[in-house]
Amino acid sequence: MARAGLRMGVREVAAAAKVSPATLSRVEADQPANASTLAAIRAALEAAGVEFIPENGGGVGVRLRKPGTLHGLEQNTQRNIKVGLAF
Repeated sequence: MARAGLRMGVREVAAAAKVSPATLSRVEADQPANASTLAAIRAALEAAGVEFIPENGGGVGVRLRKPGTLHGLEQNTQRNIKVGLAF
């Protein structure tokens, strides 16, 4: 969802996160990943304009940040990141 919203391909996000495209694809397929890998992917998506939305009764999610605004950093959790990567 986040990657699609940014109109970025697997290779682009993987390069920004400094992980292999295969690793990113495994994460998107809900396969296990190291916390450092998930944090790198999350940081790359945030740098590209994604905001991770914490659980608020409606579930975790993502949205695109409004241009010119700063984003808050929520706790890095595998669930938040995987929700952001799914589409």
